[in-house]
Amino acid sequence: MSTASEAEKSAVNGIRTALGVGGVLAIIVGILILVWPGKTAAVITAIIAIYAIAAGLVYAGLGIFSKTKGGWARVGHIALGILFIIAGVVALFNLGQTTAWLALFLGILIGIMWIVEGIVALSTLGDASSKGWSIFFAILSIIAGIVVLFAPVWGVAILWWILGISLVVLGVINVVRAFTFKGDI
Repeated sequence: MSTASEAEKSAVNGIRTALGVGGVLAIIVGILILVWPGKTAAVITAIIAIYAIAAGLVYAGLGIFSKTKGGWARVGHIALGILFIIAGVVALFNLGQTTAWLALFLGILIGIMWIVEGIVALSTLGDASSKGWSIFFAILSIIAGIVVLFAPVWGVAILWWILGISLVVLGVINVVRAFTFKGDI
């Protein structure tokens, strides 16, 4: 067997493994979201809080141990690090409230983004190749944004549920792809 053939077989096996593992992980996370939506959201919030603490330690470390940064840059890094650490610790000790706040924040953010996206679609209507679809998209985006803006937690709950379903479906598709991938690379 030639080296190129072995390398190709190895690449195909790597792709198949990545598809399979990614698919199984997507299925697991999707099922967790669908079965325990609140607990899964809390776990993701905890992961974000832990990340904030880790980032805070890195920023504080950069400020404390840097030999090339000036005084104000070091103070800024240390202050930012302390803020990140405090935010992460507060989030971990108030996980339920932080999860609810994060859902509210994301709902408002998504609502505003959809409204802006609809307005932008209308503002570029002169350049659109399909004015009908552009108008339909803009109106739908603005209406969806307003609905989510006035009920942000409800909107995020629906989007969370849709994410869970999507992860399960896409995970199953990737697992099937892993078993059927032939490797025409």
